[in-house]
Amino acid sequence: MKLKVLIIALLFFTGLSHAQEKPVESLPKAQVFESKQSVTIDGKVINLNAKAGTMELRDENNKPIALFGFTAYFKENGGKDRPIVFAYNGGPGSSSYWLHMGVMGPKRIVVDDPNYNQAAPYQLVNNEFSILDMADVVMMDPVGTGLSVPIGEATGKDFWGVDQDIRSVSLFIMQFLKAHDRLNSPKYILGESYGTFRNAGVMSYLLNNGYALNGVIMVSAVFDLRTLFFAPNEDISYVVYLPTMAATSWYHDKVQNKENDLPAFVQKVREFTENEYAPALYKGNRISDSEKSRIASRLQEYTGISGEIWLRADLKIKAGEYFQELLRGEENTVGRLDSRYKGMNIDPMSVSAFTDPQSDAISPAYTMAFLDYFHGSLGVSKDLLYATSAYSKEGFKWDWKHKGNNFWGADAAVTTIPDMEDALSKDPNVKILIMNGYYDLATVFHGVEHSISHIDLPKSATDRIIMTYYEAGHMMYTHLPSAKLFREDLKKFIQDTLRK
Repeated sequence: MKLKVLIIALLFFTGLSHAQEKPVESLPKAQVFESKQSVTIDGKVINLNAKAGTMELRDENNKPIALFGFTAYFKENGGKDRPIVFAYNGGPGSSSYWLHMGVMGPKRIVVDDPNYNQAAPYQLVNNEFSILDMADVVMMDPVGTGLSVPIGEATGKDFWGVDQDIRSVSLFIMQFLKAHDRLNSPKYILGESYGTFRNAGVMSYLLNNGYALNGVIMVSAVFDLRTLFFAPNEDISYVVYLPTMAATSWYHDKVQNKENDLPAFVQKVREFTENEYAPALYKGNRISDSEKSRIASRLQEYTGISGEIWLRADLKIKAGEYFQELLRGEENTVGRLDSRYKGMNIDPMSVSAFTDPQSDAISPAYTMAFLDYFHGSLGVSKDLLYATSAYSKEGFKWDWKHKGNNFWGADAAVTTIPDMEDALSKDPNVKILIMNGYYDLATVFHGVEHSISHIDLPKSATDRIIMTYYEAGHMMYTHLPSAKLFREDLKKFIQDTLRK
C-alpha cells in the first residue's frame, strides 16, 4: 500500500513539474515576397523573378541560427548554367542597399554627383549599368542588417566578428545555392569596402568546404587594417594615403603646375612615395633638417598644403587632418568616401573634419528611395523593419580577432591576406578583380597595391589579380562615366572567367 501511494505521489509531482514548464516558443518563420521586375540593358529587356525576404540559416549541426535577409533577381527561364553573383556592402555592420540601388539591381537612384541632393521626391530609373543581363544577383544583408536577425539560441555576438561574419555569410551562400538548385552554376562573390575584407575570408572558407568560386570582385578594397588607422609609431598609413591625397588635391586644383593626365600624375606620386617619402619617414628623428625640408617642399608640390604645415606635422598628416586642411581657406572640407565632394567646414579652427560631405550628400536619397522600392515594387511587408545598419542594435560590437593573425599568443595586425593566399594557392583557376577609386579616402588604392605586392605566392598566382581604376570615390558608381566603366570591366571579368 505504501509503495502504491509513493508511485501515485511521484506521478503527481512529475505531472505538476511538466505542467509548470514554459511551453517551447516556436521560432519565427522565414518570409519571402515575390514580384516581377525588368531591366533594359543595351536596348534589350531582361525579365526577372525577384524574391525579397529571409531564409532560415542553419549551423553545421542543422540547428536554426538566423533569419538571413536577401533580395534575389533571377532571369526568367535563365537556367542553372547562368552565373550567380552574391553581393554585399561592408561596415562592418552595413546592409547592402548601397550596392543594390547604386549599380547591382534593376533600378538605380539618381543623385546629383558630386553635389548635395535636394529632399524628396527622389528618382529611380532603369539601371543600364547592371550585370543582370549576364548573371543573376543576390543582395545579402549580414545578421543585424536588413531583415537579418538571430533566432533560437543564437545571439548577435555569434555573427558580429571577423570570423563569425565570414562563417555566417559563407553558410548562407552554401545553403542558398542548395535551396535554389544552383550548386552547379558559375559562382561569384562581390563585396564593397569591409565586404572585400570579408571576401578574402569567404573565398577561402567556401573553397575549403568544396565550393570553388569562378571569380571574386573587390570594390574599394582593404585587406590589411594597418593601412587605415594611422597607428602610433607606424608609417604605413601615411605612406599609402599620400597618392590619394595628391589625386584629391589635383581634382580641387591645388597642385602646382597641374597636368591634365590624372593616372600619369598619380604614377609620379607613387614613385615619389616609394622612393623618397617612405624612406624619409623610416628615418624618423634621424632625418636631417635639409632632407626634411626638401621632402616637405615636394609634399607641398603634390598636395598644395604648405611645406610649413608638413614640417610642423613631421611630414605626417592624418586623413581627418587632410580633409580639414585642403580647403580650409574656403571654409570647406572634402569627403572621406569620395573626396570630389566638398561641404561646409563648421569649425575652421579645428584640426580634423567633423563630417563626411559625400555621406551627407547622398545618404537621404539612397535610404528613402530604397525603402520606398523595397516595400513598394518588391512588395515586402511594411510590418518588417529593414535596418540599413547594425550600429544601433543592442550589443553591437565587432570582434576583430581573426584566426591566423595570432603570433606567439599576441594579436597581430588584422588582415585577411593569408585567407586570400590560401584560396589562390589551392585553386589555380580563381581570379580576383579589384576595383579602385582614385578619390576614395576611406580605403585608399595604394594601400591595396601595397597589400597585393606583399602576397607571398608565385607570379602565376598574383597574375590572376586584376586591378582597375576610376575617377571617382568609394562608391565609384555614383559617377556615371565610372558606372559605365564598372559594368564594362565587370562584364569582361565574368566573361573571361567563363572561358575554358
